[in-house]
Amino acid sequence: MTQIIAIHSFRGGTGKSNILANLAATMARGGKRVGIVDADIQSPGIHILFGLNAEKINYSLNDYLWGRCNIKDTAYDVTHTLMAESGETSTVNGKLYLIPSSIKAGEIARILREGYDVVLLNDGFQELSRCLKLDYLFIDTHPGLNEETLLSIGISNVAIVILRPDSQDFQGTAVTVDVARKLKVPKMLLVVNKALPALDFADLQKQVETTYNAPVAGILPLSVEMVQLASKGIFCLRYSEHPICQTVKEIAEQIAKVG
Repeated sequence: MTQIIAIHSFRGGTGKSNILANLAATMARGGKRVGIVDADIQSPGIHILFGLNAEKINYSLNDYLWGRCNIKDTAYDVTHTLMAESGETSTVNGKLYLIPSSIKAGEIARILREGYDVVLLNDGFQELSRCLKLDYLFIDTHPGLNEETLLSIGISNVAIVILRPDSQDFQGTAVTVDVARKLKVPKMLLVVNKALPALDFADLQKQVETTYNAPVAGILPLSVEMVQLASKGIFCLRYSEHPICQTVKEIAEQIAKVG
């Protein structure tokens, strides 16, 4: 049975998509069949991390939502990037698929103007899980709370909430955590990103867990290497020995324990 993982943050700029891409890549390299849906339809971008430019995208999630194609037609096999990014030549046992959203201004404007059928979106998630035989389906949600986000969190087995050690993030995250509890998500994990290395991580973890009464799966430091990479690839494939990658592996292991 496919485990659905919703990655969410109350505000933008938390590094949500980067964390999702690194988690998915790590699990695919570990032999799992993994799918990623860019459900951040209003501001898509995760395709860039996998080198999937607009010219290579024949069908996007938008096309499925407007009835132009089947959901499986929007799935792109990006497994090859796992080897290309890391410089490896050996075969990757797992599989990684990406379902991008359109970056065309007209398509985004139509979504903002008309909305879309969230029930159809849910049907698409289920069909993807079945036809691609996925072990894990990651959903990259739009920041804040809207109908699509509520659906994604509501049907997930695990909700991962990303926040920065920032007062605005702390307040907004409280709303997200409360909503996830009301939706009865089986497992909720918090991930603190972009923490200054000088901070006491143990103290920060205790503070966050006490504030939200939820476990912190990992704390990722603000990294010069991550900033320099500038979303031009998958960090944990380029810098496999970096401490961030060890934390990502630990988060992936906690996800794997669910279900």
